[in-house]
Amino acid sequence: MSYADFIAAKAQLGTDSGFAPIWMPDFLFDFQAALLEWSVRHGKSAIFADCGLGKTPLQLVWAENIVRKTNGRVLILTPLAVSAQTLTEAHKFDIQAYRPKLGEFPSGEKIIVTNYERLHHFTPEDFVGVVCDESSILKSFDGARRGEITQFMRKVEYRLLATATAAPNDYIELGTSSEALGELGHMDMLMRFFKNDQGTVKPMRYTGHGNPRGAPPDSWPSDKWRFKGHAEQQFWRWVCSWARAIRRPSDLGFDDARFILPELIEREHLVTAATIAPGMLFALPAVGLKEQREERRRTIEERCKKVAELVADTGKPALVWCHLNDEGDRLAQIIPDAQQISGKDSDEAKEEAFLNFASGHLRVLITKPKIGAWGLNFQHCNHVTFFPSHSFEQYYQGVRRCWRFGQTQPVTVDVVTTEGERGVMQNLQRKAGAADKMFSSLVAEMNKSLRIERSVAHGQQEKVPAWL
Repeated sequence: MSYADFIAAKAQLGTDSGFAPIWMPDFLFDFQAALLEWSVRHGKSAIFADCGLGKTPLQLVWAENIVRKTNGRVLILTPLAVSAQTLTEAHKFDIQAYRPKLGEFPSGEKIIVTNYERLHHFTPEDFVGVVCDESSILKSFDGARRGEITQFMRKVEYRLLATATAAPNDYIELGTSSEALGELGHMDMLMRFFKNDQGTVKPMRYTGHGNPRGAPPDSWPSDKWRFKGHAEQQFWRWVCSWARAIRRPSDLGFDDARFILPELIEREHLVTAATIAPGMLFALPAVGLKEQREERRRTIEERCKKVAELVADTGKPALVWCHLNDEGDRLAQIIPDAQQISGKDSDEAKEEAFLNFASGHLRVLITKPKIGAWGLNFQHCNHVTFFPSHSFEQYYQGVRRCWRFGQTQPVTVDVVTTEGERGVMQNLQRKAGAADKMFSSLVAEMNKSLRIERSVAHGQQEKVPAWL
């Protein structure tokens, strides 16, 4: 190994493994064209773009470029029901994409679209490229499913991750994306940029001991990871070597005029519990997840009635998010012209209900964020209700199904909560601040990297300063 190769191997910045784009269609916006060119040239990359900025056409054009370059197949993985939406977008932009039925393997088709849950029906050797749509959903799968996806991508030459919420709760979640792209593995990333309170490489876990009353779970004592001294800037610089982040076109230096969101109206409705927790004289903020779950179950009737009061007689579309099966069942009983999508429903039934709501044939949709909060476009709806949880990503994605670029009406979000769950709302607000800080750091370092010339001429003769 030469000294130049040795230095290159030690560098944190990735190297381009792609090619110059072959096809740059006119329907792409200027900022989309810039993202696409960078991604195709890089070969293995991630695009963290806010909801409504056109990740689906970007993915389709990216896949078409891989097909035209290699004449091989590209697999696009999506959340449930987003596959049909992707096919609609492909037809709109005159891109040939195909979604095989179960047990069917396509013969001549080059761009294949399927759900994450059907990945086991495919083999990586049949593809030269793979796209993970809404890739932040990877961490929501169990270890076996996440490992299956990472292992599948490891054997594919060209890779693209696309999501709006890269790591809303903790920066170390970016290790999932890095590992899937063939960059630093999750544990390698931790050892390079982070340290924990124990000085070990143990994964983060919450101990649940010594929890201050009313404090959210994220503030409990744990083996939390934090940046090593002077490592934060290097960390963001490394992330920007394989990812691009954009909340609005101006993040890349383009005009925002066509991408201005309407007003978001967030209203909190405090519901009084009909019963007090056992052993208590009056309502207090719940302590820990156990008490919060008990309060949630004890107040199902009161909270569901409040949601029904908010959406039942409006005559307008409404998207109702819940977390418990009992909540969904009760809401479906007391809200006229509403339909619930639950985990027990078949994939086909879920997809049909999502499409009926998107097309306006269903007025009120009731479901859980973990079932339908990713990828779907519901700009026809401008009323969302939520029972709060500690997952900022679920809240963000649930709201962004309706409040996204392309929405023309102000969007109202009604958060129905109880006195005991006030700590949950405070925790969501804290996580919102952390997510904004993460995106700001990514955008700042990305803009710096765009201004830096990265070519280094190792073979040039050194110049001796005149003062020597």
